[in-house]
Amino acid sequence: MVFFADMRQVVKRPTGRLFLLLFLLATPVTAPAAELMVLTAGAFKPVLLAAEGDFRAAASHSLRVENDTVGATSKKIEGGAAFDVAVLTPAAIDELAGKGFIVQGTRTALARIGVGVMVKAGATKPDISSVDAFKRALLGAKTVAYIDPASGGSSGIYVARLLERLGIADAIKPKAKLKQGGYVADLVVSGEAEIGIHQISEILPVSGVALVGPLPAEIQNYTVYAGGLGAKSATPEAATALIKFLAGPQLAPVLKSKGMDAPGS
Repeated sequence: MVFFADMRQVVKRPTGRLFLLLFLLATPVTAPAAELMVLTAGAFKPVLLAAEGDFRAAASHSLRVENDTVGATSKKIEGGAAFDVAVLTPAAIDELAGKGFIVQGTRTALARIGVGVMVKAGATKPDISSVDAFKRALLGAKTVAYIDPASGGSSGIYVARLLERLGIADAIKPKAKLKQGGYVADLVVSGEAEIGIHQISEILPVSGVALVGPLPAEIQNYTVYAGGLGAKSATPEAATALIKFLAGPQLAPVLKSKGMDAPGS
């Protein structure tokens, strides 16, 4: 109390005001914990939720996560949505950086995800061990579900092109069940689809379905996800810390548990 009373007397003099300013500047200030808004493609959301506790323990920052397809998330950002970190495909990050929504040079590869095939839990698993076996499995199924390519989901776009490439697009089209976003597995669980094709990370978390396996190596497609710093982030240091954390080697077990690999695998 005596100190602060003396300080009030000091502040009355010009030299005293200068002294107080220097005193305040020299006093260390602890940055407050931030709540970071992360806009992410749906496949990466499980990783963010699983890693949040460790990140909060390491950096004291919490996460608020919103997810959608890559296309829908990009449109949301271009529409003015506030965010600190975006997790999308490298191409989407680069495009948004070119438009000024993401800081140039902050794109960081975080994970890669392969595409897999699923059936309802307890159902007989079809043979997909080769490209020909995969084609027979799809042609023999009553219904086949995957993400609607028009929604901007990376796996749906790839599957549509793959069916064309394999020469079975016309045969599959009448029995295709297209999901606008979220889990293709929902259509398999409900019985609307006999077989589902989606990123493996979007199959494993869903109860009621069984992973048959990844697509054959010859036709496998890996989607790489990358993080980028929002150009208008109010807490860029905290956001940058999150991107570095997600790219760190300590996250490998979390990625593996969610059906993903480190981007360099």
